[in-house]
Amino acid sequence: MTTPAVGVVVATRNRADTLATTLEHLAALPERPPVLVVDNGSTDHTRAMIAECFPGVDLLVHPVNRGALARNDGVRALTTPYIAFSDDDSWWREGALSRAARLLDAHPRLGLVTAQVRVGPEERPDPLNAVLAASPVGRAPDLPGPEVFGFLACAAVVRRSAFLDAGGFHPLIFFGGEETLLAYDLTARGWGVSYCAEVVAHHNPAPAPRPGRNAVMRRNELIGHWLRRPLPLAFRSTARLLAEAACDPEARLALRGLLARLPAALRQRRPLPPWVEEAVRRVSAS
Repeated sequence: MTTPAVGVVVATRNRADTLATTLEHLAALPERPPVLVVDNGSTDHTRAMIAECFPGVDLLVHPVNRGALARNDGVRALTTPYIAFSDDDSWWREGALSRAARLLDAHPRLGLVTAQVRVGPEERPDPLNAVLAASPVGRAPDLPGPEVFGFLACAAVVRRSAFLDAGGFHPLIFFGGEETLLAYDLTARGWGVSYCAEVVAHHNPAPAPRPGRNAVMRRNELIGHWLRRPLPLAFRSTARLLAEAACDPEARLALRGLLARLPAALRQRRPLPPWVEEAVRRVSAS
């Protein structure tokens, strides 16, 4: 039997019913990828559901919620050369993982493929697709698509060795916008991150965002500034947040989270190489 080139890591917490839909779609793929579910301390019937309905799915159980770090644990546990991520509300179109593997085989510097995303039962194009396709960084001759600094984790296929080389998702981010920092770190290590529209993922998110998500995203953006971007930018963005916190409860929440993590961010600070910073600025200005 041919060993699959792509394994799938699914991080989940307390969403057994939507996870079951994801696993049904993954089980139907002709590629038959190995699937590992990393359970982030669920208290619902997630583990029982997997054991009863999907005995071929491997399960890694954490007693607590490790956020995006659960994906890091999954990548270390799987041994396939390429790893696709799914969330408990997303899955891959038939043939997508084989296409991603061919792209990674053909482009040795390619560290991450970010896919076209189709949303909901209507398969609406996610607005991020057009943004990534028009990346101002352009396309390097040894990569299959535009170079980007953003993606959705549930629509990413990584080269396992590149992911581990870059350190995976950063522990200070925990969850929410963690993809940008990984794209920075992959690029800084010389790996390419490309948008490839011929690879397609489906995303069926809940209609309403989780409470506090905007504050978490703002907090994490600024953590990324302190970790990787020039200090003047980090100071300016933090000063803006501080001014907004006087009258905006979400800004105050973001600021509290940032200040709690700022000492660790300064200890772990590793600015981007100049050529990566210049490319990031082009993206930010677009």
